[in-house]
Order: sequence, then structure tokens, then C-alpha cells
Amino acid sequence: MKLVYPAEFYPDQDGGYTVIISDLPGCVSEGDSLENAIEMGADAASGWILGELEAGRTVPPASLPADIHPETGGFTGTLLLDMDAYAERWGNKAVRKNLTIPAWLNTAAEARNTNFSAVLQDALLEKLGIGA
Repeated sequence: MKLVYPAEFYPDQDGGYTVIISDLPGCVSEGDSLENAIEMGADAASGWILGELEAGRTVPPASLPADIHPETGGFTGTLLLDMDAYAERWGNKAVRKNLTIPAWLNTAAEARNTNFSAVLQDALLEKLGIGA
């Protein structure tokens, strides 16, 4: 699913930009260049929307760009959000992985009622230094 949302861009003194996506309450980002601000705005908006969808909530519809009126010094642009790609990379949706282990290890783990998914998740979190 691809979505387009209007955004307000405000330049700062250092050459960067603040990005406000007013259709998504509290969704604000910034970048050190216009290109970076567009990327960061799309990332922030995608994360905001994914969080709502994963929580079972509806997402506000996008306003028409002509209906967005930035304050003095700002301008309006649009952000293209590829929600499928974003969800695949960052979402909480389970991803199926096939793997191979020795038969003896499978037998021993099953005898102890091992949750293979939990063991793999824990091992990956530890290996990657991510975690609780």
C-alpha cells in the first residue's frame, strides 16, 4: 500500500529543515538537507501509521496539499509512503524462516517442549546486542 501525505517544511539557519505532517498528530521530523528531511519525514510518517495499524486503529486520511497552509517561511510538499516495504522492514508482523538443525538436537529440544521461535528470537537478540 502506498500513501501520499502532505507535509510542511520549515528551513532552519543551518540549512536543514523541520518537517510537520499535520494529518498525523505529533508527527514531526527534521533533516540536515531538504533531501534528508523528505526521507526523515517519510520515515516518521510511516512509523506513525504502522504503529496505528498494528494497534488496530484507523489512520487519518491525507489532506489535499492545497488545504495545507504553512506558516510564514514554510512551504508544502508531499511524502510518498511505501507502507508494505516499511512494514516488512520494521513491523511486528511475524516473518517465517526455515532453518536446518541436526536431527538429534531437534529430538532433544522437542523432548523438553522447547519453543523454537522463542529460542531463535532470544539468540538473535543476544547475538545482535539488542534487548531487554
